[in-house]
Amino acid sequence: MDYDYQKLLKKAIKDLPDKLTSEERFQIPQGNIFYEGNTTILKNFTEITNLINREGKHFFSYLLKELGTAGGQEGERAIFQGKKPANMIQDRIKTYIENYVLCKECHKPDTYLVRENRILIMRCEACGAFHPVKEI
Repeated sequence: MDYDYQKLLKKAIKDLPDKLTSEERFQIPQGNIFYEGNTTILKNFTEITNLINREGKHFFSYLLKELGTAGGQEGERAIFQGKKPANMIQDRIKTYIENYVLCKECHKPDTYLVRENRILIMRCEACGAFHPVKEI
């Protein structure tokens, strides 16, 4: 069989999709949520806190307040009293990321929280911006 390299190369390039990858390097993590009796369990809580680079205590306090319930942490998971809808928890995760993780200027997740004079400030390592954020 005699193949012409240039013809095959042109055909391969023509068959490639226009966009090979996504521009975003950060995807909002999905919660792995299930129910045991009358409790709601976020199984991958620690994984989410690692992905968003935040302390578990801060993130957990936010979820408790927003869901209006009591709960606790047990190993890698977060446990909430009552049956909370999965879409409600996922919506709260997204809102937390928008308010406390993504930079308001460049929209990158390369931020960290620091307390200056009793004010919680989000600093961005990518663009250098800093903004005060609401206390939980």
